Amino acid sequence: MKRLLIFLTAVLLILGLSACGSNNTNNETPVPAETATARPEETTAPEPENTETGNKTLVIYFSATGTTEDVAEKIAEITDGDLYEILAKEEYTSADLNWNDSSSRSTQEQNDKNCRPEIGSGEVSFDGYTTIYIGYPIWWGEEPRIMDTFVESHDFTGITVIPFCTSSSSGLGVSGKNLAKNAGTGNWLEGKRFGAGPSKEDLASWIDSLQ
Repeated sequence: MKRLLIFLTAVLLILGLSACGSNNTNNETPVPAETATARPEETTAPEPENTETGNKTLVIYFSATGTTEDVAEKIAEITDGDLYEILAKEEYTSADLNWNDSSSRSTQEQNDKNCRPEIGSGEVSFDGYTTIYIGYPIWWGEEPRIMDTFVESHDFTGITVIPFCTSSSSGLGVSGKNLAKNAGTGNWLEGKRFGAGPSKEDLASWIDSLQ
């Protein structure tokens, strides 16, 4: 009997301690849970590189009187090409262009094959272009020396280059070959001479013949 009482007392003591422990747990201040799971930083996928090769055309020209400019603009329209004008740092005046004056600026420049007039227009990149038309007037039977300045300053590697010139009577002469030699790079085709104001139809016919 005594052993039974001891056993019952022990059981009651254990039950009381368990209840006490349960009450203490319920009274503890709960630890706040995360209100939202942290999201990984969002990133924007890089734009795919443009792998198109295309047939982009650039029309480069130097025009002291506007005659070559007219032809260049028409070629750009026909080919859907971009335009770039070569400007002289020191603009040519009417007196500079007087071919009857042996002391005029243009006469002196053309008499000196090593003359390289400075360019005043901004830089141009050939990236993405596969065809370049390059136009100029004929001065004293050749290309203006500023054209030599330009071609010697640029790399035409991998580009088909097509010269064209304007004059009242003189032909292309050796101007295209001179430019190709001075450039040293590029696939230079035989060019063509035009008078003032050629029609777009005539220009388009010439361009088609190059294909």
